[in-house]
Amino acid sequence: MGSSENDKVTSRRVFYIPGYDPIHPRRYRELYRKESAAQAAVSGYEIALKAKPKGENYGWSVQARIDGTDVHADVEVLVWSDIVRDSMATSIPATYLQLLRTAWVYIASGALWRLMKLRKGPVIAALYPVGMLVLQLLLACLAAALMIEVGTALLTPRLGIAAVLVSMLAAAVVFVALLRWFKKQDGKFYAYYLMHDYSYSASSLGENPPELEARIATFVDTIAEALQSDADEVLVVGHSSGAHLGVSIMADLIRQGKVPGGGPALSFLTLGQVVPMVSFLSQAHRLRADLHDLASRDELTWVDVTAPGDGCSFALCDPVSVSGVAPENKRWPLVFSAAFTQTLSPARWRELRWRFFRLHFQYLCAFDRPKDYDYFQITAGPETLAARYADRPPSKSRIDRAVSKYRSMAA
Repeated sequence: MGSSENDKVTSRRVFYIPGYDPIHPRRYRELYRKESAAQAAVSGYEIALKAKPKGENYGWSVQARIDGTDVHADVEVLVWSDIVRDSMATSIPATYLQLLRTAWVYIASGALWRLMKLRKGPVIAALYPVGMLVLQLLLACLAAALMIEVGTALLTPRLGIAAVLVSMLAAAVVFVALLRWFKKQDGKFYAYYLMHDYSYSASSLGENPPELEARIATFVDTIAEALQSDADEVLVVGHSSGAHLGVSIMADLIRQGKVPGGGPALSFLTLGQVVPMVSFLSQAHRLRADLHDLASRDELTWVDVTAPGDGCSFALCDPVSVSGVAPENKRWPLVFSAAFTQTLSPARWRELRWRFFRLHFQYLCAFDRPKDYDYFQITAGPETLAARYADRPPSKSRIDRAVSKYRSMAA
């Protein structure tokens, strides 16, 4: 990753791949607007956003002046939230069936135990919706049982044996109402949301569903078109579950010969990745092959940033190596930590450390004690990803040993 004049950027196309998120992508624009302004105030540069004309993908334009250089960046969100919403449109009983099926997939395959050898945080995060949904079910059962007991005691003198039937009917109403209330409050509990998230990959044992494969193909064409533009860099950012989608998109892009020689620099940034949750499953042949192929390619620069403070990611776990598919000539990704405990002030860290979901998005936010990771300089600054991290060593504490049981790859 040597620096040269070709590493200077004044025009950039950025493609952001969200994780498993059903919400409209405007949330990412507003997050970028707020946090970029906060980071600019800390780091002493200028940055501003404006809306883009309506097109196929949702996005915005960024104009920045950093290190004396004016840079224009067009940011697009590669939207798959409609697929997420469709996968979440299930009944309460169907969600509990998903719980049983997902738990069986990860436990029976041995994937759960191997994932725990990497990081306990994301495994605990995966077990959280199971525990929360079971607790909600138990509370609903307890409320129904109390209704039967109290109702029978109060109504038997008046209704006789009919009191039992009336009490059971009332208990059923309470049971259903309480479970519906819990689901309605999931914006606070995140139990249904996370259960649907883990179930989406587990239901196909790590194989992409047809609708997702079709969307990946569309994304490949979109990025390929940008690679024909006069931009200096095309940067693809995959966050959370979007990281493993990005791996497949980038691998397809290169395999299909859609990266032109002499075109824009092609860069790939993965943030807060949870790749092992999918690549450790038995039928994830496609993802493992994509990881293997991408790890040795010269056509791109791939940087993977996580942080031990993010309990929802597989922090400092090299996604290629831990999946057991590292080629002999492996060169990617460069794995290092965003080091939340160092790049956030003690006061800010105390404020955020127990807000696990918020910390999972910290990579897209401002740091009040920044070091060499700055999302806004990466997406709107005057250097390519390769130039920015040309001399950056990987984190010494990264995990790069093969752990996955399943290592077969698609031909």
